[in-house]
Amino acid sequence: MAERSAVAALVRSIAGHEVSISNPGKILFPKPKYTKLDLVDYYVTVADGALRGAGGRPNMLVRFPNGIAAGSFYQKRAPEARPAWIEVVTLRFPSGRTADEVVPRDAGSLAWLANLACLELHPHPVRAEDLDHPDELRVDLDPVPGIKWPQVRTVAQIARAALQDVGLVGWPKTSGSRGMHLFVRIEPRWGFDEVRRAALALAREVERRAPGIATSKWWKEERQGVFVDYNQNAKDRTVASAYSVRPTPDARVSAPLDWDEVDAADPEDFTLGTMPQRFATIGDPHAAIDGSAGSLDALLELAARQEREGQGDAPWPPHYRKQPGEPPRVQPSKAKVRAEKYPLIEVSQGKDKKEALAGLAKWKKRHARVAKLLEPADVLVDQMRGRSSAWYRIRVNLQHVPEKLRPRAPRASRAPRKPSRARKPE
Repeated sequence: MAERSAVAALVRSIAGHEVSISNPGKILFPKPKYTKLDLVDYYVTVADGALRGAGGRPNMLVRFPNGIAAGSFYQKRAPEARPAWIEVVTLRFPSGRTADEVVPRDAGSLAWLANLACLELHPHPVRAEDLDHPDELRVDLDPVPGIKWPQVRTVAQIARAALQDVGLVGWPKTSGSRGMHLFVRIEPRWGFDEVRRAALALAREVERRAPGIATSKWWKEERQGVFVDYNQNAKDRTVASAYSVRPTPDARVSAPLDWDEVDAADPEDFTLGTMPQRFATIGDPHAAIDGSAGSLDALLELAARQEREGQGDAPWPPHYRKQPGEPPRVQPSKAKVRAEKYPLIEVSQGKDKKEALAGLAKWKKRHARVAKLLEPADVLVDQMRGRSSAWYRIRVNLQHVPEKLRPRAPRASRAPRKPSRARKPE
């Protein structure tokens, strides 16, 4: 890693651009003591791979100006004070609002983003030249609490086979957190709604092939195993792209993998400190991804067959307008006929995950007898995001607790919070 610097700012010539790096010695990751300059150097080193995932696409910024131990914020709109060589493109969101988002094209633009303490690259699945037709379908494998990494790998292999059966190629990578992504290049011939419909069909097919270990259920209280998040393909949704640095204590990164690595891969092996050497040694495992664009026709035929068999649309993300054919947008625990099956209470809120989990620990201590009866999947951790800030809530499903032992929700948790309930992009 770069030598710590007391210099207030420095200028680097990167890809033909003069990039100013303010406060290069600022520590962004306290435990390994990685600085802003380390982040800049990392993205320059892996630029070829990072641009293959995020280059030429509008990107939402996820910024940690004071490091991962402090607050972060989401920034859709490119900063007004930016160099003339930073490209932007205007996106229109489902809400009707618009934003000029950054389109990185070279290592210099990646370094400029890193100087903003933008750890993660969050590209939309479209190219700047065609904002209406995605060229990427994203398979987001998100394990519920208590599910271990080997099960994620198993579901990834099942999803790979399902994709192959419809003539598509999935390119695997660790999410940099607990899950895995399969990115699928597609021909840019379909709109967002059609791509999401195809992703939903795939999620249901994976669930059919792996009942009990994979699920397509949107509501957290209904999930078990690994959730195949089809809604990551709805318009305005983004996920961390290849080589993104994630806000974990060890500075883990989202690592592209070869399929023959998947069964042995450990997400802990891929960090800001280790990835440059891996990249220098083996290059980018996804180097051929752009040559694998396929057709959605077979997946859409599968969707039509599922619909004829009675499987209609599934819930959309909460900040979307009600869609034609969408089932009632109410979580099962709030539906009277199902409240007995999903008796949820909110037990903790916090400005960050650590604070929310501390509240959960206190609740479990007060209700030790109840806590012993909970299954891992009964604890639901939600990140609630407004336009620029996030907070956490924790709910507990008391379905495994006898009714006479069920406690009420803490009084402070019953008051509604102001931020909107949009999920964080993964």
